[in-house]
Amino acid sequence: MSHSYERKGNPTKVKKINLTGWIILGMVCGIAAGVLAPNFARELTPLGNLFLRAVKAIMAPLIFGALISALAGAGDLKATGRLGLRSFVYFWFVTTLALACGLLTALAIKPGLGVTLTAAKTSDLPATPMSFGAMLEQVIPNSLIDAMARGDVLQIVVFCTALGIACATLGERARPLVAFAESLAQAMFRVTHYVMWLAPVGVAAAVAVTVANGGLGALGALGKVVLTLYTALALFTVLVLLPLFLWSRVSWRQFYHLMREPFLLAVTTTSSGVALPPLLENLERAGLSKRISGVVLPACFCFNLTGTTLYIPIAVLFTAQAAGVTLGVKQLALLFLMLMITSKGAPAVPRSSLLIIVGALNSLHLPLEGVALLLSAEVAMDFVRTGVNILGHGVAPLVIARWEGEPLPTIAASAEVTH
Repeated sequence: MSHSYERKGNPTKVKKINLTGWIILGMVCGIAAGVLAPNFARELTPLGNLFLRAVKAIMAPLIFGALISALAGAGDLKATGRLGLRSFVYFWFVTTLALACGLLTALAIKPGLGVTLTAAKTSDLPATPMSFGAMLEQVIPNSLIDAMARGDVLQIVVFCTALGIACATLGERARPLVAFAESLAQAMFRVTHYVMWLAPVGVAAAVAVTVANGGLGALGALGKVVLTLYTALALFTVLVLLPLFLWSRVSWRQFYHLMREPFLLAVTTTSSGVALPPLLENLERAGLSKRISGVVLPACFCFNLTGTTLYIPIAVLFTAQAAGVTLGVKQLALLFLMLMITSKGAPAVPRSSLLIIVGALNSLHLPLEGVALLLSAEVAMDFVRTGVNILGHGVAPLVIARWEGEPLPTIAASAEVTH
């Protein structure tokens, strides 16, 4: 409840701290705890996991309700098919540019030179490398319940897309299922509002544990690969995301209102998937078409991980350079084509890119020790990659909405987004 007091005869209203302020405060407290009391900070892991588990529990039913109701309510299947095609074209175009940006930056800076590979920590490496065949096999779920239980966003999106299209073709006969999906989506939005107030605690715990485990320590020889990633992400943001955002004709103020809380959550937890519920709610409350937000945004978290995609070729070239291996033009072309396929559909969770990196290293017969070495610099790279991921997720529905001629978010509606 807000309070007021008198000062020199003028009533002044004391504002409550909003969720964004609490998240920032939690981040500061987490850094302080990690630096001043590292042993205590390491014991906070369950608090961070509690928040992440709560958000992950929301994701599956929210995608189910939002995607089915959006597809079934779209009416014109031809228009829906056009939306899907345009989304696919957009994702492919943007992620291909991200790959090219990462590859060219790594070739220019050569982050692996001067680095000596050490023995791999096999316990930190994925047991099974990601290949195109394996990824293709995993697109279709054994069951929807199984996919939801594992939080496999790609499988949930594929199943719900087919179910939503089927509901649209059935019309009134599928109306009870569509009504259930609509109610489920609205209920999940309300649950999201409750869970987001756990965010400051979850963020504080996650940051404290990260800092306690050496997050602010010196990166040593890995500083160059961190610099390479930062440079590539900055170039991609300025040369690709910024022009796309300007083309969408959404104001900076509006974009800030839409993105501030989802962005902070994603960056501080290093998981762009955590930002899906609040970003989806913000877009719809700000007036973006349900048809756009319900279809495009869930797909973004499978196919539009631009920051993660950009990092993969940097990691591969870093390993090759550190191992003293020079990749020729044919090998670089093979790497680029392979990553164009295998980088699609990576789950929006921390370290999901490791499977793809290991698969690429195996294909090029490069040592896996490079992955173990890169893990020690993850704390300096993961949050920045995630930040670019979530910026890309925010820009994509705005660009596609303008491409489709749909109404864009308005300043007036954005005032309701701030909780």
